[in-house]
Amino acid sequence: MKYRMLGRTGVSVSRYCLGTMMFGLMGNRDHDECVRIMHKALDSGINFVDTADAYSGGECEEIVGKALAGRRDDIILATKVFHPMGADRNMKGNSRRWITRALDDSLRRLNTDYIDLYQLHRFDETVDIEESMGALDDAVRAGKIRTIGHSMWPAERIVEAHWTADRMGYNRFRCEQASYSILKRRIERSVLPTCDRYGMGVITYSPLAGSWLSGRYRTVGDVPESSRLNLMAKRWGLELDTPANRARLEAVLALQDLADEAGIPLAHMATAWAMEHPQITSVIIGPRTMEQLDDLLECADLRLDPALLDAIDAIAAPGTDVVEEDPSVDPPSLLARNRRSYR
Repeated sequence: MKYRMLGRTGVSVSRYCLGTMMFGLMGNRDHDECVRIMHKALDSGINFVDTADAYSGGECEEIVGKALAGRRDDIILATKVFHPMGADRNMKGNSRRWITRALDDSLRRLNTDYIDLYQLHRFDETVDIEESMGALDDAVRAGKIRTIGHSMWPAERIVEAHWTADRMGYNRFRCEQASYSILKRRIERSVLPTCDRYGMGVITYSPLAGSWLSGRYRTVGDVPESSRLNLMAKRWGLELDTPANRARLEAVLALQDLADEAGIPLAHMATAWAMEHPQITSVIIGPRTMEQLDDLLECADLRLDPALLDAIDAIAAPGTDVVEEDPSVDPPSLLARNRRSYR
């Protein structure tokens, strides 16, 4: 396992970060197996673990807390806040009120006194950024958080946050977590250069593009009902058989041909590709089973040669998404109610 500094924090993290979203109700409901998966990852050299309060309604954090018993000091632990955690309308977002409560809830579920990297899961358009950053700064000074970060923030919000930190004397955000895969390269255009400008680490998730790049699908009909693709489509009220997904599949088949020519599984090529960018600190892998973890560990040190990288660029152009749509990360400003004046 290779390691890299998390921005300018001085903290060294593994190039693989263990993502735990598939632990619990959203994936593997066997807590003991999830703990074994996590221990196997740690034994393999992974020292970076990412979770979130909203994953399986807090169950995921509880599983991670069990797995950390006796090993906490060896782990760089990251979690997140923003998504709803109950019926109460204030149990969500980036308000000082909710951040303060949600952080204590995460510490309890994770059975730890501190979190190494606490991240705002999305930007909250309803809250002044000073409000959120002030709450995070207080938590850092109280010793509950070591480092703060955010996830899926556009470049202009990252700049605004650094300006706010300088003006208010707050701790700066040190890390961005972004979706990044061969099929989704938009962050290369402005987010990655902005993070580099401010000395931030970047951790990325979904290197297999939600399993499109797993190597298992050649038609939309190949996608089983229990797959992550189907689960996420249902979550966002989408259908799999759409023009957008057929365009994704066309790119996937071309990428599969490249992987076959190189003699490596498509999933390995896609995961290794995500680590080739010099501004990517760590790539989150999210195994649901031990077999999936073992498979991903096989390509931890895989490097792709320049000719293969050039061929991938010809299929999926740098700085672009194969399909420019993702309702899970689009800002609220794109919603119809925020684009039209109703009189």
